[in-house]
Amino acid sequence: MKKTYSIEVDCANCANLMEDAAKKTEGVADAAVNFMMQKMTVEFSDGQDPKTVMRAVLKSCKKVEDDCEIYF
Repeated sequence: MKKTYSIEVDCANCANLMEDAAKKTEGVADAAVNFMMQKMTVEFSDGQDPKTVMRAVLKSCKKVEDDCEIYF
């Protein structure tokens, strides 16, 4: 399953770091961040609950930029 979320991120470098953090999160098969559109697309591994995984993704991304937001 693939879903797209609105995000708030301040710079392109942080967006790239957030993308890498999301990709390393358990339950995420793939992730992409579009800084210009302020969107994150996440492909979930089979059998994963998107809300549970997105809480973990947000926690990982806040380690990169503590004031980032992902709206899910």
